[in-house]
Amino acid sequence: MILTNSLDSRVKPELVGEAWPAVQPGADPVLLGHAKLSPSDPVEVRSAQTFTLTYTVGRYGLDDTGAIRIVFRAMSDFGRLQVDDPKAPGYVSAATTGNARIILDYTGFGLASRPRWKALTARVSQGFLKEGDTISLVFGDTSCGSPGMKMQTFVEGSFEFKVLSDCCATGQFTPIAETPSIAIVPGPPAVWRAVLSSLRRPGEFFRFGLKAEDKWGNPTPSAQGDFTFETTLPVNGLPKCYHYEKGDRSIVFEGLSVDTPGTLRIAVLDENRDVVAESHPMVVQRGPYGGYWGDLHGQSGESIGVTTAEQYFDFARNKSVLDVASHQANDFQVNNAFWAVINDLTARHHEPGVFVTFPGYEWSGNTAVGGDRNVYFLHEGRQIRRSSHALLTDRSDLDTDAPNAKVLFEALQGEDCFVYAHVGGRYADLAYAHDPKIEKAMEIHSAWGTFEWLLTDGFALGHRCGVVCNSDGHKGRPGASYPGASMFGAYGGLTCFLAKDLTREGIVDSIRRRHHFGTTGTRMHMTVQVAFAGGGTLFDQDPNIYPDTATRLVNQVMMGDIVQTPDTEATLKLHLITQTPIERVEVRNGKSVVKTLRPYSEIDLGNRLRILWSGAEYRGRGRDTSWEGVARFKGAAITRMEKINIWNHERKLAVEGKNSVAFEAITTGNYGGFDVWLDCEAATFQVETNRGTLEAAMADVCTEDLILDAGGLERRIRVLRLPDILSVREIQESVTIPLSEIGDNPLWISVYTEDGFQAWSSPVFAFR
Repeated sequence: MILTNSLDSRVKPELVGEAWPAVQPGADPVLLGHAKLSPSDPVEVRSAQTFTLTYTVGRYGLDDTGAIRIVFRAMSDFGRLQVDDPKAPGYVSAATTGNARIILDYTGFGLASRPRWKALTARVSQGFLKEGDTISLVFGDTSCGSPGMKMQTFVEGSFEFKVLSDCCATGQFTPIAETPSIAIVPGPPAVWRAVLSSLRRPGEFFRFGLKAEDKWGNPTPSAQGDFTFETTLPVNGLPKCYHYEKGDRSIVFEGLSVDTPGTLRIAVLDENRDVVAESHPMVVQRGPYGGYWGDLHGQSGESIGVTTAEQYFDFARNKSVLDVASHQANDFQVNNAFWAVINDLTARHHEPGVFVTFPGYEWSGNTAVGGDRNVYFLHEGRQIRRSSHALLTDRSDLDTDAPNAKVLFEALQGEDCFVYAHVGGRYADLAYAHDPKIEKAMEIHSAWGTFEWLLTDGFALGHRCGVVCNSDGHKGRPGASYPGASMFGAYGGLTCFLAKDLTREGIVDSIRRRHHFGTTGTRMHMTVQVAFAGGGTLFDQDPNIYPDTATRLVNQVMMGDIVQTPDTEATLKLHLITQTPIERVEVRNGKSVVKTLRPYSEIDLGNRLRILWSGAEYRGRGRDTSWEGVARFKGAAITRMEKINIWNHERKLAVEGKNSVAFEAITTGNYGGFDVWLDCEAATFQVETNRGTLEAAMADVCTEDLILDAGGLERRIRVLRLPDILSVREIQESVTIPLSEIGDNPLWISVYTEDGFQAWSSPVFAFR
C-alpha cells in the first residue's frame, strides 16, 4: 500500500524554456528592486482573496513612463483582473510613496510571452520614482465593494506573481531576482473515486486506488473515514476494512490479484454502510492480453503547465493509478537541462509490471509545416529533434532541429520510437506528412476537445492508424485532467492498451498493432472482434508498407488488425462492460454508422429527454463554440434535471420556473447538455439557442435522435428520448456489415454511456 502526499512544488527556473531580453540595465539584482507579497499563507482553490504586492524601487530608480509588470502563467484560470470597476471581482488598485502617478493596465494575452500570457502593467506617469520608493498593488482590493481576486480551480504549490522591471523606460522588461508566490490548496471533499484497471489474467498483479476530490477535481487531504471494501470476486491482498487518514491525498493498494475468472467491481462503503464509490469494472479472464491504462500526453511547469515534472509522474502513478505515462513538453520550450531531467525521471519511475514510462516530447511545429506530433522513445538518452528554438537561448544545437514534419520523420528513421498525431493549439496536417512506419495512432480526444476527423481524414488517404485518447493536460493532473474554468472544455482522455505484458516492449507492440482503444476519461472493458465466414489473411504488419510481412489464415481478428478477405460481408462482435449504464453503441464502417445498438426499445421510453450540443467552429485555435439558450417544455413540469459533461461549475445551467432550463456552455468538438424528467408525456419542447432552434412534441421523439445542424465543424443540437432509468452495464452483440470492394473497410465502434463519456475502438482494416 502506498500513501501519497505532496512533493517539492517549486519549478526550477533553469529548467523553464523562457526567453527574456538579451540586454538589461546591469548585472546586480539590487539595481532592479525587489518585491514582497502579503499575505503569503496557502489559499483554497476558487476562493476570493486579497493580496498586496509591494515593489521597492532599486538603485536605478524607475523613470517617467517606466513600469513594472506582474505576469502570470498562461494556463491559470484565476478570475480575470480589472482596473476600472472597484465594486467588481478582480479589481486591482495601486499606490506609490513616490512623487508620481501609477497607471494600471491588464491584458490576458499579448504583452507577456509564453508561458506567462497574463500581465498587469503598473506604469509611472507625471514624475519618477527613486531608490526606496514603493509601488503597492492590491490584487482583489475589497475596500470599495469588490469581492476580491478569484483564485484558480487547480492546486499549485507555487503560484507565482512574477515581477518584471522596465526601470529605464526602454520597453525591455527584465525579471527581478525574487519571485513572490503563494500555495493554492484543495477545497473540501466533494466526491470519492475508486480507481481500477479493466482487464487482467488470473493471478496477474494489479493496483486499486481510492481518493477524495474537491468539486474541481483536485485530490484533497481533508477527507477521512473508515471504509469497508466489498468485492464481486475475492481479491488477494486487499484488506476488508481501511481507515483513511486525514492528510492523505490518495491511497494505492499494490500487488493485488484475483484467482477466479469473472468481473470484479469494488464497492467502498462508509460506516453507515452507504456506498460512497464504486470502481470501474475489471474483467479477469485467461487470454493473451491484459488491459493497461495510460495517459501519454501532458505538461508541467517547466513548459506551459503547472507543478513540477516530478509531481506530474507522481500524480500519474499514485493519484490517477495509471499503468502507463509520458511527459510531453512543447519542444521549443525544452532546454537541454530539462530534456536531461525528463530522461532521468522516466528512467527512475519506470517499473515494469507496475508503471511503465516513456521518454518523449511534443514536436510543436506550426500546422503549415505538419502540425503537432507526440514523439516517444523506448530508451532514454535519445536526441530531441525540435521544431524550432523559439524560446531557447542556447543556440548551440540548432543543427539538430527538424523544422517540418517531413524532416522529423526522416530524422526518426532507425530510432526505436513511435509517434502520435494530435490536435492542440495547432493541429496535425496528415496530408502534409505521415509516416506509417512510426505514426501509428491518432489522438482523437483530449482536454482540447474531440476530433474524430483526425482519424477519419486518414481513411481517405489510405492511412491505417489506431485510436488513442490522452489529456494533453496542463494542470499537473495526468489521468484525471479536469478542464476547470479556462479555455479547456473537456475532461482529458485515456487509452487502454491490450498488451501481452506491462513493459515498454509490450505497450509498443500493442501500439504497432493498433490493439488499443480510447475513452473521454472513463475506464471500461471493451473487446471488438471481426469474423469472416470464408476466412481471411491476417497481416502481421501493414502490407502497404511491408509487402513481405508475415501472414496467416484466420477466421476472426481483433481491433486494429489488417485483414484481407474474399467475403462480401463481415460480422463485428463486441463485448462491453462499463462503470455506468450504456446509452448507445454505434457500429461503423469508416465514417458511416452501420447500426446503432441501444439497450432498450421504443416500449421502454419514459418521460426523459436528453438535450445535447456539440461541435466546433473550425479546426484551428479558435475552435471554441459558445452556446447560449433556453429549453422550454410546454404541457409538463420538470421533476428532475441532471447535467452532462458540464465541467465548469460557474457556467449557467439551471432550471428556471417549472418548465425551462437556461444554459451557457462551450464545446470544442466534444458534447455537453442535460437530461430532464417531465411529469407528463403530452409535452412539447423548444430548444432555442444562439445557433438555431429545435422544437417538437415529446411523443414524436422515438429511438432516433432529432438533430439540428448548426453549421461550423459538426455543430449540432440533438434531442433524444430515454427510459426513465438506464441499468444495462454489459452488452454482447454481433452486427453484420457489408464490405466495399474498393479500399479499406475500417470497422470500429463508438460507445456512449449515460454519464456522458464516450469510447472508440481502433478500427479493423478489412479489404477484399
